[in-house]
Amino acid sequence: MKFFTEIPIQQQTENLIDYQSKVLLLGSCFVENIGNKFDYFKFQNLQNPFGVLFQPKATEQLLHHAVNNKVYTEADLFYQNEIWQTYDAHSKLSQLDKAAVLKGLNTAVLNTKQFLETASHIVITLGTAWVYRHIASNTVVANCHKVPQKAFKKELLRSAEMEESLQTILDIIAEVNPEAHVIFTVSPIRHTKDGFVENTRSKSHLISAIHQVLETNKSQQIHYFPSYEIMMDELRDYRFYTSDLIHPNQVAIDYIWDKFKATWLAPTTTVLMKDVQTIQTGLQHKPFNETSEQHQKFLNNLNKKITAIQKELPWVSFKC
Repeated sequence: MKFFTEIPIQQQTENLIDYQSKVLLLGSCFVENIGNKFDYFKFQNLQNPFGVLFQPKATEQLLHHAVNNKVYTEADLFYQNEIWQTYDAHSKLSQLDKAAVLKGLNTAVLNTKQFLETASHIVITLGTAWVYRHIASNTVVANCHKVPQKAFKKELLRSAEMEESLQTILDIIAEVNPEAHVIFTVSPIRHTKDGFVENTRSKSHLISAIHQVLETNKSQQIHYFPSYEIMMDELRDYRFYTSDLIHPNQVAIDYIWDKFKATWLAPTTTVLMKDVQTIQTGLQHKPFNETSEQHQKFLNNLNKKITAIQKELPWVSFKC
């Protein structure tokens, strides 16, 4: 007896993600849900150097700037609400100090290029087809930074426009790293501030554009993972959302991660992931008596496990 519709996902048999892989994750905030899993299990990854990028044009621009060694200057910044920021990046890169913003932006561009050149897998999550065009400069922005709405024109990217943007993204990646596998996915987070009907239009444009690009390229290195479809069909219940009824809750995130893991992670990662999880759980342990002999033995065993992991995975660092 089945109680929900299960989304069929083609199991990957080659070029799976293991602990030698390097995963670059770009896009909407759902990327960070998956990225946090990669962080927790100590995979080599870089996620959203420019912060959350909701729409494909923003991701395209970041990659373009990275491969062309863009250097941010004061001309790229503006001062609003007593902080310096840029329309190209999320507010997490905004700062009180102008020099600090420029340093953060240029470091992020450099990190993106270096990781892009060596990444084995690139996960790109698209959140919305709605974009905001800055009227004065006639440019599509990555983030409005709470600048008054009258400064922007809201537009819905057509499927053809997004196809062009996604193809440009693939071309940029192929130029510097032709061996990388690109995994597209659509964020299950609903952008209800745009409106419910508008959100549906947006998601449909995203899905249509991605699949058109997949059909056009016919490449074994370009893939689609159905995060959105899993949320909409397998988890079709508000108990899988947070209290805002928009974002997937931890149960949903864990469920989608398990699907991604079963599809994309190499079986050889299973033992190491369990070992890492044991250490992570141990680091969260709160002893009743920190000076007790029993707790000291616990810490000694934990340190031995950490040392063993670090011998196999030298880049791994655990913070208490």
